Amino acid sequence: MRRLRKENLRFLVRETKLSVDDFIVPIFVDENIKKPLEISSMPNYFRIPLDSVVKEIEACLDKNLKTFILFGIPSYKDEVGTSAYDKNGVIQRALRSIKSEFDDVVLITDVCLCEYTSHGHCGIVKGTQILNDETLPLLAKIAISHAEAGADIVAPSAMMDGMVKAIREGLDNEGYKDTAIMSYAAKYASNFYSPFREAAESGFKFGDRKSYQMDFHNSNEALREVELDIKEGADIIMVKPALAYLDIIHKVKQKFKFPTAAYNVSGEYSMIKAAIKLGWLNEDVIYEILTAIKRAGADLIITYHAKEIADFL
Repeated sequence: MRRLRKENLRFLVRETKLSVDDFIVPIFVDENIKKPLEISSMPNYFRIPLDSVVKEIEACLDKNLKTFILFGIPSYKDEVGTSAYDKNGVIQRALRSIKSEFDDVVLITDVCLCEYTSHGHCGIVKGTQILNDETLPLLAKIAISHAEAGADIVAPSAMMDGMVKAIREGLDNEGYKDTAIMSYAAKYASNFYSPFREAAESGFKFGDRKSYQMDFHNSNEALREVELDIKEGADIIMVKPALAYLDIIHKVKQKFKFPTAAYNVSGEYSMIKAAIKLGWLNEDVIYEILTAIKRAGADLIITYHAKEIADFL
């Protein structure tokens, strides 16, 4: 077995290979700042001002990274997330700005309310209950506004039942039949999201998100979630988080043979960065982790390591 493990031979039989085409770069666009702002819990990752987003895209293109997912930090929030579907909202303006300069990049947008609501939940709230059906028209409205501004793919992350169907019908009815949907199909109520909540200012004011995000004890439930989203019209399905959910990625890919994304989330990024800073791990572990996510079955990986792994590759 060792013959093909020689240094000059092992790459010939390598079963899994990473490419820059595998990666989706997350970008936090903040309309409240004038210069990039480092996220304290995510070393070397920044919120980007609206007028610097084109420069950020250009820097990524120099590394041959051409697919991006945008998250917005708006200037105002309210109970129903009005700024999420404002035609002059932060994401809508960012989309138009980027597309006016680079029409060949792939722009994905996060479709959710948590970054835009004063309570920080992903749906309409009544008392302490997050309402499912009342949220669906708003998610469709957000997706339509993103498509109108230039989004190639919309990515609903709210984990509301029926969200993919509502968005697909909304897009089709408004003439955006070619806008694809990448659904956060199996999104777990995970402890790995904390740094993101700082990055996107999306922390919740009460309770938690366990009533709509998945219980991390369950795996078969993920298959049911994915199957429903595919039936409702999802073009790509996603598992989130990635590193602690490699079994879920594998099960989903094996069962459905469907385009599959995995989100290498903020907490996974932060703990690796912390261990590297302390000298407990070296930076090669990033390559190993991303290879493991792809080996498990992911076709696409959303990762905060995208720029550094592009340099490595």
